[in-house]
Amino acid sequence: MRLAPPHAPDALTVHPEIPYHQTANPNRAGQMPAREETPMAMNGAESLVRTLVAGGVEVCFTNPGTSEMHFVAALDRVEGMRAVLCLFEGGATGAADGYARMADKPASTLLHLGPGLGNGIANLHNARRARSPLVNIVGEHATYHRAFDAPLTSDIEGLAGPVSAWVRTGMSAKAVAADGADAIVAARTAPGGVATLILPADTAWEEGSGIAPLPALPERPRASDEAIAHAVAALRSSEPVLLHLGDRAVRDEGRRIAARIAEKTGAKLLAMTSNARIDRGAGTVPIERLPYPVDPAREVLAPYKHVILVGATLPVAFFAYPGKPSALAPPTCDVFALATPEQDQIDALERLAEAVGATADAPLPPLSRPDLPTAGSLDQDSIARVLGALIPEGAIVCDESVTTGRNFFPATHAAAPHTWLQLTGGSIGLGIPMATGAAVACPDRKVISLQADGSALYTAQALWTQARERLDVVTLIWANRSYAILRHELTNVGANPGRKAIDMLTLDDPPIDWVSLSKGYGVEARRVETLAQFVDTMTGALARRGPFLIEVALG
Repeated sequence: MRLAPPHAPDALTVHPEIPYHQTANPNRAGQMPAREETPMAMNGAESLVRTLVAGGVEVCFTNPGTSEMHFVAALDRVEGMRAVLCLFEGGATGAADGYARMADKPASTLLHLGPGLGNGIANLHNARRARSPLVNIVGEHATYHRAFDAPLTSDIEGLAGPVSAWVRTGMSAKAVAADGADAIVAARTAPGGVATLILPADTAWEEGSGIAPLPALPERPRASDEAIAHAVAALRSSEPVLLHLGDRAVRDEGRRIAARIAEKTGAKLLAMTSNARIDRGAGTVPIERLPYPVDPAREVLAPYKHVILVGATLPVAFFAYPGKPSALAPPTCDVFALATPEQDQIDALERLAEAVGATADAPLPPLSRPDLPTAGSLDQDSIARVLGALIPEGAIVCDESVTTGRNFFPATHAAAPHTWLQLTGGSIGLGIPMATGAAVACPDRKVISLQADGSALYTAQALWTQARERLDVVTLIWANRSYAILRHELTNVGANPGRKAIDMLTLDDPPIDWVSLSKGYGVEARRVETLAQFVDTMTGALARRGPFLIEVALG
């Protein structure tokens, strides 16, 4: 609950009929002769917003409160900054993540004090793991008010630190624009990250400095010559080699260069389990991902003597399991980084390709787009074929399928060219906000959100933002009415579940009515229970504009 919501009549001292740089007083009502007003100086909040816009930050995903009201007023005055209201801070941070992945530049957020930041931390964690550039603005009590330990006082820097690459608390209105410029550069410095700027209320309302210039953006460092030589030696060793790709290396340009190397040397390609963005479909190099479960992942990696990491991190299990290793590659395997996420992976791949003589483009394997299934059951396999057949060209697929969608990749390799975004940090509740942000970044592209029902409940409020902003998003809810992945994990960790444990992982008593829930947020919806209904509804949803939700009933 906000003490002064954005639309409360007393939340702002700025009246809509009175220009900001004029003072509201009885003269304007005609009681006294009118006189010319003296323009007020630009305050800190407006200086900051104008600096953000000048630095290429054009969207603010916001859920503000009292301390942020001068920033809210500045958003209203400054052209070039779109304000997108979110009903929950986790929706704002998740949307900013999705926006950054597609725009390749930061949006800003506006969160209310420590509790608002706390509500947004789960998706800031995902953004950190995706290396998404994001300027995270968090309101704070006025500098002189913090000493009074008011009810909402908290350690904002302590909360922000674990999910941020850069944290700073503004100390004065004159310096806050420069703080904002530094935050933009910090967010965009390779490999990209969350830059949290804490904005005390008085640094927003006192006189500011005007627009601050942006410091120079550091270039990505190059991979070392030693790393190139190590990779060349591995590729010439006649032993099995895997090029494990992530970050920029797994995008289209990086995969094309990696495919040249693989064609020349016999190495294999594999993407990380979770990737911020993969541009894929017909005309691109198909690539599979390292499986999520430990045993299949170990089986995939078992043949290799060398694993070359290019923008990827060490392949490890998501969790510890009794009797199973944390590192997934064989103990005897030589695992090393050609280029880290911080480094220029495209340059490293080009240099490696030149060193091994991989100058010709690798031929793309023949791929056949799956036919649209017309008969059979509604299950994971038939859903994958429907997606492969119907994904429109240029679509953005936001994947938080968790269990249902683990095997969607093979059937969609030959789909129309599209972009695939994944849950990167493992903190569920990203999918609907991520789709929201992607749609804001790319309004001319259809967004398809593949969404587990349990995860969707964390941030279902983002559907309202999709309706409010008229975003072109089709959300597919995999309604198995359970936390299915956790039911598998009970067995994997040897917990020997009983009735009480199983009950904690089911969502069928009472069942969630996604059609009613979606319509309550202003998004049209339909439930489908057969393959024919799914094909018909999906075809119709893709042909129209605007948000639409399909509840897909799964047994």
